[in-house]
Amino acid sequence: MQTVALIDYGSGNLPSADKALRKAALGLSVSTQVVTTDDPDVIARADRLVLPGVGAFAACRAALDARSGVVEAMTEAVVRRGAPFLGVCVGMQLLATRGLEFGLTPGLDWISGEVRVLEPGRPGIKIPHMGWNALEGALNTPLFDGLTAGVHMYFTHSFALYPGNAADIAAETDHGGVFVSAVVRDNVAGVQFHPEKSQGAGARLIGNFLNWRP
Repeated sequence: MQTVALIDYGSGNLPSADKALRKAALGLSVSTQVVTTDDPDVIARADRLVLPGVGAFAACRAALDARSGVVEAMTEAVVRRGAPFLGVCVGMQLLATRGLEFGLTPGLDWISGEVRVLEPGRPGIKIPHMGWNALEGALNTPLFDGLTAGVHMYFTHSFALYPGNAADIAAETDHGGVFVSAVVRDNVAGVQFHPEKSQGAGARLIGNFLNWRP
């Protein structure tokens, strides 16, 4: 049996992420247990980790740090053991070196880059970016198996991660200007959209993550 740790640090999208992971786990050939937890011991031993997130970068980082031992346990599992990791929305943004929302806040620095506000290059483009939008690019990571360029996912955000290394970019999206909507480096992945709210395409990505062997 594999264990998936959905990291609980008070994120607002935790219940929907938990439901989506459990539903996807039912279709796997490998018995999979989804555990919503802030227990460092459980997180450190988990086979896979998912970090959700909604809200402001600084507030989410503070909430994560307030869970004693959680960041250290994540580091043990992901960086030292190589467990597959998926960050969702602000969970993806926290992968960055730093965030620039309400001042400068250090991120996990697992993906080099910074999180800054979306700045559309065309008039009439609304921020926050809310609703369905397309993924573009080669989508050549196993996380996108069965999905093709142009597939729509559900977004709600005002900031995005701008990686320092173009090789980490897995997908992009245009909202009055191109921003990075997915990153992958080794066993670490992040998506700016909400797969748990993206119907069939999002469910496919979640299932791909649960089967991912980076």
